[in-house]
Amino acid sequence: MSRHVELMRQLEDLVESVESDHGASSIRALAARAVERFGDQLGITGGRVYVRDGADYILTGSFPAAAGEVPRIRVPDTYGPIDLVLQRRFIYMRPGDPELDPELEEVIGARDFAAIWIGGALCDCILAFDVAPGAGSDEIRHSLVILRHSINHRLRESWLGGVLKEARMIQASILPRRPPVFGSFDLAGRSSPVEGVGGDFYDFIPLSPKLLGLAIADVSGHGLPAALQTRDIYMGLRMGLSLDFKIVRTVERLNRIVSGSTLTSRFVSMFYGELELNGNFIYVNAGHPPPLHLDRAGRVHALVEGGAVLGPLPDGAYERGFLRLRAGDSLVLYTDGIVETEGNAGAGVEEYGMDRLLHKAGECVELSAADTVAAIFEDVQRFGASVRTQDDRTLVVLKYPPG
Repeated sequence: MSRHVELMRQLEDLVESVESDHGASSIRALAARAVERFGDQLGITGGRVYVRDGADYILTGSFPAAAGEVPRIRVPDTYGPIDLVLQRRFIYMRPGDPELDPELEEVIGARDFAAIWIGGALCDCILAFDVAPGAGSDEIRHSLVILRHSINHRLRESWLGGVLKEARMIQASILPRRPPVFGSFDLAGRSSPVEGVGGDFYDFIPLSPKLLGLAIADVSGHGLPAALQTRDIYMGLRMGLSLDFKIVRTVERLNRIVSGSTLTSRFVSMFYGELELNGNFIYVNAGHPPPLHLDRAGRVHALVEGGAVLGPLPDGAYERGFLRLRAGDSLVLYTDGIVETEGNAGAGVEEYGMDRLLHKAGECVELSAADTVAAIFEDVQRFGASVRTQDDRTLVVLKYPPG
């Protein structure tokens, strides 16, 4: 591990010396310098840059520079390997992987598919690399993580001249670009900060082909300090899961991270659950507003098992809750900015509240998850239109469509 840390440090020093902005040519220059100087250690000999254009990515250049003009090949973002790199931020596939289209890869001139996503608020690029003969899979995956970290680190410094812009980039990078495909389940989410950046976040985390993690969290307060704290939650949660920790241990470890953070004079509520393809759902609620389970018979159950909010008690203990989702059921996860939205109703100002949320969710039982999220957001915004918004709002809906 120390070798990888030292290589990351050296790469950061190298790319720091390269003049850069957020353009594709600058990203190609950063990648080219990294491969030129450390290609042998990385197991990488060159690569290509793809830039998003609508729903596609266009091949715009290579490194080292190819002789003649690079064909502007257009690849849809629904292409399996592209979709995976957008979800996971890096991916490595060997020849023969069923997700790869051998004819397309031959036209491009690729053998393996080793790629990282570079981007945020100002850029959306994919760097695909040529793998050196004999390089091991684990070594290439480590190299991809190091390259993505180093290049993104340099780009952040050049893209974002101020701390607020930095926070916007962080928030844009940790929120899901799209819900993953997971069995027959239908998922959607949306987060709306009150100050451009905020302390709410949600995440869909593919843990295996048969297991999906769902998270929603709310840092007390909003704006820049809260947005920076969400980064700790995002990174701590994913680090714990990458080590195959059990769900309770993951949350307890995250609680210690939040408690020890230099940013923490604040509390964090979080709900995290793991869904199996058969509908089994194990969760821990760390002081978060209880998500709602709406079953096919019209009954409502609040998911409350867990423990205290993250942060105040470093040795806090947590318990698991269990739920079995069946066809026709749905889950509604939300932050308090949804139910605490104030609006003029009747004789004075009152909160949107749980009754209105349940009523609206019930009206949307036949809608898709995305349409349900949109309908609830619209209802909340309409209710609170006459009163200044006070808090970030986040909503996640999961539906198990009837067979």
